[in-house]
Amino acid sequence: MFEFIRTHQRLMQIILLVLILPGFALVGISSYQNRGDGGAGVATVDGQKITQQDWEAAQRRQIDQYRQMLGDRFDQKMFDTPEAKQAILENLVAERAVNAEVARGHLTATDAMLQKTIGDIQSFRNPDGSFNMDQYKAALAAQGMTPEMFDARLRHDLAMQQLVGSIQSTAFTPRSVASRMSDLNDQEREVQEQLFPLAQFAPQVKVTDDMVKAYYDKHADQFQVPEQVKAEYVVLDPSTVEKQVTVSDAEIADFYNKNMKSFTTPEKRTASHILIAVKRDAPAAEKEKARAKAEAVLAEVRKNPNDFAAIAKKESQDPGSAELGGDLGEVQKGLFVKPVEDAIYSLKQGEISGIVPSEFGFHIIKVTAVKPATQKTLEEAKPQITEELKQQKTRKKFSELAEVFNNTVFEQSDSLKPAADKLGVQVQTVDGLTRKPNPALGPAPYNNEKFLGALFSADAIKNKRNTEPVEIGAGTLIAGRVAEFKPAAKRPLAEVEALIRQRVTQEEEMRLARQAGEAKLAAAKASGDAAGFGEAKVVSRTKEPAINPTAALAVLKADVSKLPAYVGVELPGQGYGVYRIGKVSQPAQTDEARRKQEAEQIARVLGEQEMFEYIEALKHKAKAKINVKPAELGEQK
Repeated sequence: MFEFIRTHQRLMQIILLVLILPGFALVGISSYQNRGDGGAGVATVDGQKITQQDWEAAQRRQIDQYRQMLGDRFDQKMFDTPEAKQAILENLVAERAVNAEVARGHLTATDAMLQKTIGDIQSFRNPDGSFNMDQYKAALAAQGMTPEMFDARLRHDLAMQQLVGSIQSTAFTPRSVASRMSDLNDQEREVQEQLFPLAQFAPQVKVTDDMVKAYYDKHADQFQVPEQVKAEYVVLDPSTVEKQVTVSDAEIADFYNKNMKSFTTPEKRTASHILIAVKRDAPAAEKEKARAKAEAVLAEVRKNPNDFAAIAKKESQDPGSAELGGDLGEVQKGLFVKPVEDAIYSLKQGEISGIVPSEFGFHIIKVTAVKPATQKTLEEAKPQITEELKQQKTRKKFSELAEVFNNTVFEQSDSLKPAADKLGVQVQTVDGLTRKPNPALGPAPYNNEKFLGALFSADAIKNKRNTEPVEIGAGTLIAGRVAEFKPAAKRPLAEVEALIRQRVTQEEEMRLARQAGEAKLAAAKASGDAAGFGEAKVVSRTKEPAINPTAALAVLKADVSKLPAYVGVELPGQGYGVYRIGKVSQPAQTDEARRKQEAEQIARVLGEQEMFEYIEALKHKAKAKINVKPAELGEQK
């Protein structure tokens, strides 16, 4: 709606890698240490090098993220351009500049903030919503991290979010600016219309054979029939593999007995706390003052235990939980510093601790709920075990069949039938395939760009040999062979003559309509009167247009500094329109809710601009420098 907003979308590019979301933590956190290589590196920030390896790692992370997001729609080519590589490097430089500011300011995040962020990562939760500690540790191990390493990095990222978030929230939109933009959006223009429809000029149009031939020669690309293939193909997909996989009751029982811990739901505890903060290296007097404050709060809590949440809101100095009445949510071992964790697991439901000192200050802890551990029976666990064993066997069976598929397709390259017989599937046929996927065919296995590339290779077309098996999705392979090849050709003139006559007729009608309309436009501008125009209609940006949308856009963009104003518009498929703008006004009533949304939208854009400028200032402060020339970016591997 606002051109300013649409044209400032670039502002977000620089901060994409800075605003790290919790769900991206395991795949998006960069190395905060310089791994070093020769020379000055590809960039320097705050005296530290960004190495070629750092840059390549950042590219891999972004590619992996988009591959997970887009699935089959992912295209590696979008990351192979100099512009894409430049953007990733600039993001990396911006991220390091913010890191440097976080380090200079000694910013950090509390245990409660850390615990809540980790707890909110859905991939670490069981289907019942409980936190899966084993899955959490396994995911970290796969990234080469211990929980301690991950905690440190995530704590750093949370501090970084606080820094950039505080800057973005300071953006201020003057009321006059927002009001002016909303006024423009609400503005109403009274317009009269005179149409010159195509049908009016049809009797004047005479399309000759020479005109048809000239159009045919000039627009030869419109009548090209691309090269086509009739192909045979064989698909190995999950459904084919699953038919060859069974799971016995004995296997299910054996799995249950060996993995009973997996079917145990551990004890669940929820807790709340009040924190009286004091730095670890604070003077003794300051620590004593904080302890005295904690003792006073504890006395108040013990006097009014049911008011714990209200007291926490008032007294707690933990920004992550105070507004929630001290609520820490469901807790898990390993997520808190040891004194706090020990206190939580030593209390019964409803009990309140004494003063618990930690490196962050003094805590008062209340255990709000305790749910005992439970154990699923074999019968209860059977569906889950069956699915798990079936998936394991399917993966193994797929690997076996894929090897058979690959070997047979290559060894007997003149036919797909031997491979189909070994896989237990049918050889299928499809006609009319082209080099590029046909949107009309949808996600059909043969409508895949990689498969079509193999099918249209020189060897496959010339020698009719089997293509190699192509992976077109998770657990899906396809191989094909050319049964018949039709080279590209131009459709004969006789075949497309009727279509060309129709197009040439429309072009001629539009030429005459435009000619008549422009003459009317010139005359109306000269006289200023409304002769020939229809009834007045109101056009605005907030209502469905009463005239053709293309014409409405032109009317709203027209210069109305002097009235009446006139504008001429070509209306595709309809003709030519001339519009007389006689009045510009504001509506008697305005939509205040929409105006509020528009003001918020403007504030967000300004906030993004503030963030962009702040990060640019941090880069200048850190003496950031990119040492790779733009021309060299396409050469990076």
